[in-house]
Amino acid sequence: MMETKELKSRYFDFFKKKGHEFILYASLVPEHDPTVLFTTAGMHPLTPYLLGQPHPKGRRIVNVQKCIRTSDIDSVGDDFHLTFFEMLGNWSLGDYFKEEAIEWSFEFLTEVLKIDKNKLYVTCFKGDKNAAKDKRSAEIWESLGIKKDHLVFLGKDNWWGPAGKTGPCGPCTEMFYDTGKKKCGNDCKPGCSCGKYFEIWNDVFMEYNKVGENKFILLQQKNVDTGMGVERTAAILNNYPSVYEIESFRPLMEEINKMAKSLEKKNERSMRIIADHTKAAAFIIGDGITPSNLDQGYILRRLIRRAIRHGKLIGIHGNFLTHLAKTAINFYKDDYKELWQNRELILSELNKEYERFSNVLEKGLKKFNGLKGKVISGKDAFLLFQSYGFPIEMIAELAGEKSIKVDVREFEMEFEKHQELSRKGAEKRFKGGLADASRETIRLHTATHLLNEALRKALSRDIKQKGSNITPERLRFDFNFGRKLTNEEIKKVEDLVNKKISESILVKREEMSFSEAVSKGAQAEFTTKYDDIISVYSISDFSIEICAGPHVENTKEIGRFKIVKEESVAAGVRRIKAVLE
Repeated sequence: MMETKELKSRYFDFFKKKGHEFILYASLVPEHDPTVLFTTAGMHPLTPYLLGQPHPKGRRIVNVQKCIRTSDIDSVGDDFHLTFFEMLGNWSLGDYFKEEAIEWSFEFLTEVLKIDKNKLYVTCFKGDKNAAKDKRSAEIWESLGIKKDHLVFLGKDNWWGPAGKTGPCGPCTEMFYDTGKKKCGNDCKPGCSCGKYFEIWNDVFMEYNKVGENKFILLQQKNVDTGMGVERTAAILNNYPSVYEIESFRPLMEEINKMAKSLEKKNERSMRIIADHTKAAAFIIGDGITPSNLDQGYILRRLIRRAIRHGKLIGIHGNFLTHLAKTAINFYKDDYKELWQNRELILSELNKEYERFSNVLEKGLKKFNGLKGKVISGKDAFLLFQSYGFPIEMIAELAGEKSIKVDVREFEMEFEKHQELSRKGAEKRFKGGLADASRETIRLHTATHLLNEALRKALSRDIKQKGSNITPERLRFDFNFGRKLTNEEIKKVEDLVNKKISESILVKREEMSFSEAVSKGAQAEFTTKYDDIISVYSISDFSIEICAGPHVENTKEIGRFKIVKEESVAAGVRRIKAVLE
């Protein structure tokens, strides 16, 4: 048997022997990238390097990345879909390409994991108007002994990216394991959702950069980006029928079994949802997000409240969330130390959200059950949201269980009127971000470095960055400060930034250890884990920060800086919005 911890260890050892350097994982909240709410793949934190920025660890790197995906949230509870998961990845940043990537994938699967090659199926990109058919990948697979009838060409399923609206992307080749189940029909093949073919690995060949709607250009630096799901692969290696039987889920499922009063087979889905959502919530809070009605906080709230409702369905009484969260923290604490360091915050936030929702859940369910007709109006759905805290997705799930529809469009109109901004559940996304590497975004990103130091010089040396969000139109910068800024202070900060821009200062990049960077006074997200060698950007002796980039080469490229808004976003945290004129 090979469970998750051994799988990760063998993966790292294998790729280190192939010349890869190990790098640390990134936060679940993408830094400087508003194109997605959460880190959904290992490549997200590496976007600047995929676009050509030199990586301090070189051109071959390997790691495991914690990820959150909400696109399949309604499928959580089946045999293999999860909200939180770990993704193993190895990357070539302009070094090796298709031959080595595919050969090493095959070697690891068949020689290290001992998977029978006759159980492996692979898919390749069949081509479209923007990119040619990937014949080369198919040729390599066949040379390794993959039979032609085990090789399938697919369309959009074998094209990866970009992560946002623009950015690195390209064809991919995916590896599937034949579970031995009967085909669901004559057209059953890898990619089918019946469960016969289990996807375990994806090699992405980033040859293109999407720069606009249906507009692709070839990347000067061709990259390899791979991803292997830890949980799925562990399930296959141990012949488990679902991911919920692997070692990282067993303690949670056992605790839920003990607490549940109703353990019929039909409730297995609820038990799985509780285990997945509670684990995901613990990791999200561990990275500093708390429940709210906006952005990541909304996703977190949705997960917690869905877990609470499914707990009620199977007869669990009392606050079970904190108990399960402790179980998850104890399992992962050695690999993800922030869980243990932030355990009090995690337990406190879960407890508060449980109390908030439990107080109105039964009343809300009574209100829901009292609604008549085959369609729930948007106004009734909004009442359930506003008065009882039911996320629209939960209302839709409740309605679906009774074969009732919800007027989601009318709900959104009601939401818009009362909340100013429509937050369409898990699909909320923003424009821009570093993934598009547009000139506007890079200029604004560099401006945040100047703004950070200007605030420290104008207001207090104790100021630290608490977050940022950049689109091609504006920057948003959060920082710790206990009061509203005066007009004079805002002007002072603005003038200081523009002074440095006008001085035409070269932006310098260096590689050094984290301790050396700190000793030089570099600013950093001190809640973030850093590798032993990092990138440091300095703007003369004015600003020095640990950052992945990208940045302008000279401050004169930035343009005129203008603060358009300053406001409070939380206790002791202020927010500045600024533009370039």
